[in-house]
Amino acid sequence: MGSAVEIKPSRSTEAGHWGKEVRSDLHVAFEARDGGGVEISLESRVAPYYGNAILEQARQVLEELDVKHARVAIHDEGALPFVIAARLEAAVRRAGLALGKRSLPEQVPPPAPSPKDRLRRSRLYLPGSEPKYFINAALHGPDAVILDLEDSVHHAEKDAARLLVRNTLRAVDFGACERMVRINQLPLGLDDLAETVPECPDLILIPKVEHPEQLTEVDRMIGELRSRHGIIRPIWLMPIVETAQGIENAFAIAAASENVAALTIGIEDYTADLCVAKTPEGRESLYARSRVVNVARAAGVQAIDSVFGDIADIEALRRWGEASRAMGFEGMGCLHPGQIRVIHEAFAPTAAEIAKAQRIVAAFEEAQQKGLAVVSLGSKMIDPPVVQRAVKLVDRAKAMGVIP
Repeated sequence: MGSAVEIKPSRSTEAGHWGKEVRSDLHVAFEARDGGGVEISLESRVAPYYGNAILEQARQVLEELDVKHARVAIHDEGALPFVIAARLEAAVRRAGLALGKRSLPEQVPPPAPSPKDRLRRSRLYLPGSEPKYFINAALHGPDAVILDLEDSVHHAEKDAARLLVRNTLRAVDFGACERMVRINQLPLGLDDLAETVPECPDLILIPKVEHPEQLTEVDRMIGELRSRHGIIRPIWLMPIVETAQGIENAFAIAAASENVAALTIGIEDYTADLCVAKTPEGRESLYARSRVVNVARAAGVQAIDSVFGDIADIEALRRWGEASRAMGFEGMGCLHPGQIRVIHEAFAPTAAEIAKAQRIVAAFEEAQQKGLAVVSLGSKMIDPPVVQRAVKLVDRAKAMGVIP
């Protein structure tokens, strides 16, 4: 009698998306095998033009991930090489393979390091699992883009989104935009850091911070990763306070590290924590937002407001932005590219404010040249804090391009 042959079960996984509504992505069905080499099939609308290149890249990625035997089916919806690599790697990792290995796309020249006090009027959220939003994000002109790994990513897609964001940081040129990553809440966020920090994001957003120890844990791990990978450029931090506890501990959080560049608030979660309804005027969050502004100023960092959720109501957004600037915020989040221009206008000084500030600055400079300790403008005496505020307003208007 012949001996029985043991048949091991296959390890089948998937990653990515395909279908009529999907673009700039692809779906990978991966089956790990014990023999037979690597078989790859491809379906793509652009197969006559790019099919061979996609197949060649897939073989290269699998080789870099040390995959010897597998059956791979790819459904392509116009994915670029950095997306192809991320989706294949996600599928392979889900099969329990490629541990400790990566397949990294070619790296674009990194931008100049981001100054701690740079302009942050607008930051555009981009769901970390949706590559279709990445390529043209910079064309909308936000001050920053946020590759989001938290709320906009389904819990089952966190691992795949992490690889996609890593490859995006490496391969996509966002121009003048500051490149931010919002990690998940700890401890899951530590896995996000391990994958993304080596690709040098400019700033890490830390959600739902309630205690300074959470901030210092993130700061410590970033420091270790920077040292391990020889990163000399700064990576700034922006904690998000989103609960009553976080608001009350805001100063300790903002002052927990010299790498904190800004402090922001998440109003949706904050109002949910208070068990109150969010109003268009923001009455229920006035205390929290005022505290964030005061704390940020006391800690020497920027105060950044939350997002405005109704993307269709542009005039309400304008009112919110103008009120936000009047409170002392320096910028806010964006959920849609259509909000960027309005936010920039709302946070810009008015022509009348600029003209008055320029007159004050001119009077101050004239007094300095004459050796006078007292600055006057017409019949009014100008106190030093007023001069200081005018100088800051003129400098900010120049940074925004409102005046030369």
